[in-house]
Amino acid sequence: MIKKNIRIGDILIDKGFINQDQLMLALKEQKKSNFAKKLGQYFIDEGYVSQRAFAEILAEQLDLEFIDLYGVEVDFNLMTKYSAKLLKGAQAIPFLEDDEFIHVAVVDPLDYESIELLERNIATKPIKLYISLKNDVNHIFERFEIISITKLIVDNIKREIATNNYKADSEQSSIMQLVEQIVKSAIKNNASDIHIEPSAFNVSVRSRIDGILRENFVFDKEIYNALSSRIKILGNLDISEKRKSQDGRFSMTINDNRYDFRLSTAPTMFGESVVMRILDQQKILLKLRDLGMEESNIKTFEEILKLPYGIIFVTGPTGSGKTTTLYAALNEIKSIENKMITIEDPIEYQLPLAQQIQINEKIDYSFAQALRSILRQDPDIIMVGEVRDSETLNIAVQASLTGHLVFTTLHTNDAPSAITRMIQMNLEPYLIADSLVGVMAQRLVRKICPYCKKEHNPPKKMIEKVEKYLPKEYQFYQGEGCMRCGFSGYSGRTMISEILKISETISHLISINMNKYEIARKAEENDGFEPMLIDGLKKATNGLTTLEEVLRVAK
Repeated sequence: MIKKNIRIGDILIDKGFINQDQLMLALKEQKKSNFAKKLGQYFIDEGYVSQRAFAEILAEQLDLEFIDLYGVEVDFNLMTKYSAKLLKGAQAIPFLEDDEFIHVAVVDPLDYESIELLERNIATKPIKLYISLKNDVNHIFERFEIISITKLIVDNIKREIATNNYKADSEQSSIMQLVEQIVKSAIKNNASDIHIEPSAFNVSVRSRIDGILRENFVFDKEIYNALSSRIKILGNLDISEKRKSQDGRFSMTINDNRYDFRLSTAPTMFGESVVMRILDQQKILLKLRDLGMEESNIKTFEEILKLPYGIIFVTGPTGSGKTTTLYAALNEIKSIENKMITIEDPIEYQLPLAQQIQINEKIDYSFAQALRSILRQDPDIIMVGEVRDSETLNIAVQASLTGHLVFTTLHTNDAPSAITRMIQMNLEPYLIADSLVGVMAQRLVRKICPYCKKEHNPPKKMIEKVEKYLPKEYQFYQGEGCMRCGFSGYSGRTMISEILKISETISHLISINMNKYEIARKAEENDGFEPMLIDGLKKATNGLTTLEEVLRVAK
């Protein structure tokens, strides 16, 4: 390999990422640490340049191509030809072999010693180098290990299929053992969902852990039909219907605990995508103070909960913890003196002192129909799992105007947007002003792993976005990644939120159909309303989460 002398500092100055003073300071720090860290890594860690931008600059200077390993089909059979220790030592992924070259992606093309060792051991053809990101290379190594581990299970299933011993409905079949293995792995990692996704060449099984998908298994495509059919049988779905979406549910006992699974299938280009939502029947109801709300938000929310009537919305996208918050709120105010009725789809937790109703669209028993009927049950407190249409919204509002406290959810990005959404659903502004008492918008952010937490300097451009909201002195943190957190740097999730309490001023603005920006501005000026971003930044500077996480979910 031809060695090139690259002056990283000068290049970053030319590209406008740093100035001469910052370069001199970095060189001084590098010398002080006895050159423990490369200059490029120093500027990445200090937030002057992102890893991708640095990799692309390096590729340009070395006349190499930057490659996104998520955008190419990696040949894992090619990887088996070479020593895993050799590849990991060079941080290299041989992803393709053609008539001329073996195409290899590396993290550090300036690590000439490792690359020369690689060239000597891959002697069949010349190497064509590419530059890729460290995280992408590590992900490919993880996937390669997953494929190796699951190979034995898959071989047993293939043997059963080849010898006609495979029975889709058998509890003892290898495919059922595989389903149990997938479920056990997800539950062990505290996953909320399991995604089984076919592609052109294989089947990927991913689990949503702390809100982020992680790959657990990769199978050969030939076992996909057996796997999807077995899961559809568990959920009482039609295994012959593969052209349209289906929904179902089933239960399994894992490690002496009973779990419900909400099942959804959808037709895709390469087969049906299967998603299983894990519902833990033993899950303990949380208290409001366990959700991660700031003290000021807790006080505001508790004030709203003490109101005798009105409608309260909890808003956010799917998977943002709205249902958990509703249950925590109901758990807070439940009483033997009050009648509490909930309408849900599905019933996820069992709530003491509450009558819980499961809607059933198949028999045309919708949220609106259930809500209309339960008003004759003389409830004091009503919880509607989700407002999906204007009919349900109108009945819920009328219930709140006739002396009931109503809790429900909407899909909006922030608290003031709930008012706009209600108007879009054909509700008159004066009805909103009379009925609405509070809106809470929330998101879930991943918490930094406490075992590998360290101080961190995010990219300068990222800090510039939020600088006006930060105190004069601040420090951000991140997790380096360790065995305890699966090398993700995160463990568990917490909430960031904003609460809009409907004061007389806000109620008047709603009644005259004022836009959400003016409502938010007045709420900040008069009622101490703080946008969700502020709550997230407090948690980031206190070391609970990262700035990157906050900006991932908050605007």
